[in-house]
This record gives sequence, structure tokens and C-alpha cells, in this order.
Amino acid sequence: MYAIIQTGGHQVKVTPGGLATLYGTAGEPGAELTLDQVLVVEKDGGEFLAGAPFVANARVIAVVDGEARGPKIRVFKKKRRKGMRRTKGHRAFFTTVRIKDILL
Repeated sequence: MYAIIQTGGHQVKVTPGGLATLYGTAGEPGAELTLDQVLVVEKDGGEFLAGAPFVANARVIAVVDGEARGPKIRVFKKKRRKGMRRTKGHRAFFTTVRIKDILL
């Protein structure tokens, strides 16, 4: 059984007992999350449930494992022959969650 959920503008495939990385901060470590933006659910028998856009009454229960930051992204801008150079950067936050169950 697996599900495809939408979170933070990204689509993530999750399975019960597995780990998933969600963009942004979702809560304190040990907190329980309910993710209800479920796009597709595949049951053990091979039956697919697809939503328009979300599957009705489907949700994913997850527990927050921890937070971390991604690699540093460098943004460099330059205009030739003008002497203009600018460097900016950022590191995105992400949250690691452990999937407990997929409920229909």
C-alpha cells in the first residue's frame, strides 16, 4: 500500500513505516501530523483510488522525526560591462517524518 501526497508544492510517495521529507517546518519532534492532501492511494490488492484533485476522506498519519537544513544554494547575478555582480544564497528547511498509517 502506498499513497502520493501533496505538501509544500511537491508530490511525495509515502508507504507505511517509511520516511518522507517534507519541505518547511511541520512541528516539534515527536508530534503527530495528519496530512489530508492525498492525490492517489494504491491498496494492497492493486486497486487505485485517484482524487479530483484529492481523494475524499483519505489521510496519512505521520510522526515528526526531526528538522534539518538542505545544502546552500548560491544565486549569482551579473550584468556584463556594467560592473554589477551580486551573490545571494539560502538554505531551505525540511522536516523528516515517519509514516505511521494511511487511512481511507
